[in-house]
Amino acid sequence: MRRPSIAPRTGTLLAALALGLATASTATPAPAAPSAATAPALAAAQTITIDGTSTGRPFDGLGAISGGGATSRLLVDYPEPQRSQILDYLFKPGYGASLQTLKVEIGGDANSSEGPEPSHMRTPTEVNCNRGYEWWIMEQAKARNPDITFYGLEWAAPGWLNGGIWSEDNITYIQSWLGCAKSHGLNIGYLGGWNENGYDKAWFEKLRSSLDSSGHTATKLVASDNDDANWSVAADLASDPAFAKAVGVVGVHGLCWHSTPAYTDCPGSSTATGLGKPLWVSEDDNDSGSQDPSALARNLDREYLDAKVTADLKWNLVTSYPSNVPWSNAGLLQADQPWSGDYRVGRDIWVMAHTTQFAKPGWKYLDGASGYLPGTGVNGDPHSGSYVTLKSGKDYSTVIETTDAATATTVNVKVAGGLSNGTVHVWATDMNSTDPAQWFVHTQDVTPRAGSYSLTLQPGHLYSLTTTTGQGKGTATAPAGQTFALPYQADLSGYQSGATAKYFHDWAGAFEAAPCPAGAGTPTCLRQVITRAPLPWHSDMNYTPATLLGDPRWNNYQASTDVDLEQSGSSAELLGRIDHIDHDRSAYHLKIDDTGTWTLFTEDRSSTDIVLGTGHYPGAGAGTWHNLTLGMTGDSITASIDHVQVASVMDRTHLTGQIGLGVGGFQHADFANVAVTPLAGPTATTVTNVNSGKCLDVTGASTADGAQVLQWTCGSGKANQQWLLQPVAGSSAVQLVSVNSGKCLDVTGASTNDGAQVLQWTCGTDKANQQWLLQPVAGSSAVQLVSVNSGKCLDVTGASTNDGALAVQWACGTDKTNQQWTTSQ
Repeated sequence: MRRPSIAPRTGTLLAALALGLATASTATPAPAAPSAATAPALAAAQTITIDGTSTGRPFDGLGAISGGGATSRLLVDYPEPQRSQILDYLFKPGYGASLQTLKVEIGGDANSSEGPEPSHMRTPTEVNCNRGYEWWIMEQAKARNPDITFYGLEWAAPGWLNGGIWSEDNITYIQSWLGCAKSHGLNIGYLGGWNENGYDKAWFEKLRSSLDSSGHTATKLVASDNDDANWSVAADLASDPAFAKAVGVVGVHGLCWHSTPAYTDCPGSSTATGLGKPLWVSEDDNDSGSQDPSALARNLDREYLDAKVTADLKWNLVTSYPSNVPWSNAGLLQADQPWSGDYRVGRDIWVMAHTTQFAKPGWKYLDGASGYLPGTGVNGDPHSGSYVTLKSGKDYSTVIETTDAATATTVNVKVAGGLSNGTVHVWATDMNSTDPAQWFVHTQDVTPRAGSYSLTLQPGHLYSLTTTTGQGKGTATAPAGQTFALPYQADLSGYQSGATAKYFHDWAGAFEAAPCPAGAGTPTCLRQVITRAPLPWHSDMNYTPATLLGDPRWNNYQASTDVDLEQSGSSAELLGRIDHIDHDRSAYHLKIDDTGTWTLFTEDRSSTDIVLGTGHYPGAGAGTWHNLTLGMTGDSITASIDHVQVASVMDRTHLTGQIGLGVGGFQHADFANVAVTPLAGPTATTVTNVNSGKCLDVTGASTADGAQVLQWTCGSGKANQQWLLQPVAGSSAVQLVSVNSGKCLDVTGASTNDGAQVLQWTCGTDKANQQWLLQPVAGSSAVQLVSVNSGKCLDVTGASTNDGALAVQWACGTDKTNQQWTTSQ
C-alpha cells in the first residue's frame, strides 16, 4: 500500500497565495502575507454558489486509528512536556489535527503490523482492564475533546476463543472489552468485526442482539472494514434485512487509491448510497509511509464527491514504533524517539485540520456547493482540484484542494439561502512546501459585497474558507533528536507485575515485568507470558515472541542478557543490529536451547539464515540461568555464553540496528540484567562539498528509506550530516552509513544514468549502488566518490551553492568542484 515519494513542486504559500479581490469584495490581509510576485497563469474561473437550502448528507467527522498494531506503543514512554504536546497536536480542538473520532484496536496479543496490542482477557476467566495503553490514549483524547467518538475493531484475538473470530466466545470477549471501557469512563460509539478478513452476517446479527440485551443500544456496528472499493458489502445489506438491521454504518478501506501520483476516482456505489446509512472510509492508508500527504488532502474532498463518504479514519494515529519495522512514517505525526523527546509534526496534521477545525460532526454537506474545479490536473488527474462545503445554522466552511492543479484559478463565490454574509476567514497550506511556516496559515479575511467575493487559488494548495472563528495552529516545538545514549542498563525495579518495561517494543508475544526465578541476582525480570498462540490477523503472521529495544542507528556495541528457559523443549535468543523486522528478523542472532546447543547466525531480509558458529555449552537445562553476550564492532562479531567467548567471526551483513530478545515459541522465558555498552568502531565524519562548502545531509533528519540526500549548511552535532565509512569486504570500496538513520548512501533504483538521485536506503552487503570508491583529486586533499555500480561521481546538481540542492550521480569530470568532497571528523 506504499505510495512512492514524489518530488515536491516549487513555490511557497505566502508568495503564491493571491486573493483576487475586485469589486465583489474587500479583503484584510494577514500582516505577514506579501503580495504574489510571480503568480502562475490563470485557468478558467469557477462560480460556486453556496446555498444554505442545498441538500447533502450529515458530516460524521475525521479521525485516526491507534492500532493495527502497536503503532502508539512508544508514545507512552515520552517525557513531559513532549508527550502532552503530541497529544495536543492530535486531539486538542483548535490546535492541530483536532481529531473527532479515535478508532482503536481491541487487543489480541498477536502482531497486527508493527507489533501486538495486549489483550484484556487472556483466558476465559481472567480480565485485566488496565492492560495495554489504548485505554490511556482514549482517556487522554477525551480529556482534550469530550465530544470525541470511539470505535473498536479486532485485528486478532487470544487463542482460547472456541470457534475463532466469528464465534460466540468472541462476542463474550467484546462484551468484556466494552465493560473495561466503561470502567475507564469511556463510551464506545462504534464496533467493527474482523479487520480486512471478510464478514459473517449471522455473527453481526448475534452481536447486535447481544449488545441490545446488555444495554449497548447506542453502539453502532460498522461493516465490513475490508479493502472493498466495489462496496460489495452493500449488496448483502440491500438484500438481507436482518443484516441491514444489525449494521449502522457501511465502512470500507482504501477507497481512493493513490498508489501512484495519478488520481483516478473514489468509486461510489448506487447500492451503497441507496441504503440510507452513513458511508465511511473506515481506514484510509493511501499515503501511509510516503512523504507527500497530498493524497490525503484529495481523499477528504473527493470521497464525498464521488461516493458520498461522510467520515474518514487515517491509519495510523502516530508513528510511535521503531523506524525499521514496516510502514515507517505512516502516522499523522512521527514520535519514535522517546529517549530524546523528539517528534515531527508534518503536513498530515494540517490536512486534517483544514476540515476538523472548520466543521464538526453533525454539520451538513451542501451538494450544490461541492464539486470539481475546471480543467485537468498534472499526474494524469482528470481534475485540477476539488471543493466541498459544509454548513451549520448560518455558518459555512468550504475546503478546496488544488493538489494536482497546473495553474492558478479564480473562484467566484455567491452566498445564498440564509447563510452568513459576514467576514470569511481564509486559511491555506502550501502542500508542496517542506517549510512548516507555509502550513495552515491564516492568510486573509474577506468581506463579501452583496453576498459575493472572489478568490484566486494557487496550484498545489489546500484552502479553508469559513465564517467561523476559533481555529489555531499549535506552537509547541520538540527538542532536537538524539541517538539513544549508551551505556544502557534495563532497570526494572519499581515495576509492578504485568507492566511493560520502558522503551521495549514487543514484536510478538508479551514481555512483561515479573518476579525473577531464583538465581537471577535481581528481583524483577522481563518475562514472556503468552503460552498459547493467539489467533493471527493473517495466516502468515504466526510470529514467535520477540521484543525490541533501542535505536535502529546503533552500530558498534556489546549487548548482554541473562536468560532462564523455564520449560523443556524451549529456546531463547539475543539479537543484535536488527536492521529490519517483518516476516524476517534481519539481524545477528545468538540462540541457546535447553539441551545445551548454542548457535550464532545471521538472518537477512529474505529470512535466509547463515550459521556463523555453533556448539554446546555446559550446565544446560530448563530452570537454569545463562548469560548471552554479542559484541559487534565494524565487521567483527563475537559471541559469548556465560562470559566465555564461543565465537569470533568477520561479517558485514548487518551494520546498524537495535537489540532484541526472542523466545522460540509461546513458552515462558525470563530475561534479566539486559545491558548495552558502546564499543569503539569507525569514527563518524562529515562530507563537505568543495564547491559550496556545505555538508552532505539527509533531508529533515529522516530515518526513512528513500529520504533525499542533499547539501546543507554544516552544523555541529547534526547526526544527519555525519557518516560512517564502512569498508566493503574484499574491495577498496566503502559504504557511507548515516549516523542518524543507520542507512546507506544509495543511488536510486541502481540506476546508471546521469542525474539519478542519491537517497538513503537500508544497507545491503551486495548492493553495488551503495558502494563508493574514494578517488583522490590531484593536488588536493579532496576525493571524488565514485559509484561502483555506475562509475559515476557523487555530484551536487547544477553546481549549486544553495541549501537543499540535491545530490545526484553524474559522469565524472576532472575540474568539477561540485564533484569533489572533503571529510573531517
